[in-house]
Amino acid sequence: MKMLADLFPVILFFVAYQVYDIYVATVTAIVAAIAQVAYSRLRHGRVETMHWVTLGLLVVFGGLTLALRDPTFIKWKPTVVNWLFAVAFLGSQLFMQRGLLQRMMDHAVTLPDHAWRRLNTAWVAFFFTMGVVNLYVAYNFSENAWVNFKLFGFLGLTLVFMLAQGFYLSRYIDTAPSTEEE
Repeated sequence: MKMLADLFPVILFFVAYQVYDIYVATVTAIVAAIAQVAYSRLRHGRVETMHWVTLGLLVVFGGLTLALRDPTFIKWKPTVVNWLFAVAFLGSQLFMQRGLLQRMMDHAVTLPDHAWRRLNTAWVAFFFTMGVVNLYVAYNFSENAWVNFKLFGFLGLTLVFMLAQGFYLSRYIDTAPSTEEE
């Protein structure tokens, strides 16, 4: 459910684009991100960093798209978001005792340090690659193809990446035999 909530502005962007155009879709995404931040603040008393970053970049890149009537700016937003996350994950690995991924997940998963570093590095590579792939699609395919990729391509690639992570993590999960008799 959280993943769907995180995709709220992207889904509304996609729907608005299908019905209208890139400019209406951009306004819709900005309004949706504002609503997302407001709802999170009212409901939970805090707003996740990812939502603040998304809102800020949507306002900047979406604002440039609308002011200059140039969709190039909104097409760059996913790349900038992904690259910022790559830098954050890399920086946490280089300059902190525990990487971001470990700080987010160590309450639920126990892993050796080398496994946390590998997972964190995998996320750095994933975010960097997703930024590059976004630019490739934005500059080599139609606007409609890019909008479809922004929702379905990003979602699909993220799910595949997370599944691969699950396989990697499975080697560290204790499978102690059950003490119950069948």
